Amino acid sequence: MTASDVLRVYLKTVAGSGVPVYYRDAARALALEPPQTIHRLAMMLERLIEEDAAAGAPLIASLVISRRRDGLPAPGYFAKAHAVGVYHGATSGPQARAFHAEQLRRAVAFWSEPG
Repeated sequence: MTASDVLRVYLKTVAGSGVPVYYRDAARALALEPPQTIHRLAMMLERLIEEDAAAGAPLIASLVISRRRDGLPAPGYFAKAHAVGVYHGATSGPQARAFHAEQLRRAVAFWSEPG
């Protein structure tokens, strides 16, 4: 199982709660150690975005948000979503907030583990 697979399993449990987690909390849950903890987590999240976009699934990476961005993911989330063709807008502002809210809603519904 790859690190991205482990992250996906963890995020399915997060989806079940319906409440997104902060990058730092996700990194801790995966027991990622410095250096570059958040960068490595971001690379795993980008891999999940690629996989989900290819499968036509909601972006499970939407469940990880930044404390500094008032509930939005980091700009890299939007850049990767743009790169894979599922988002065409800014990394902040109303359009980004609407895209993330919809992806979060869909991700919770789609990725929640039954029971």
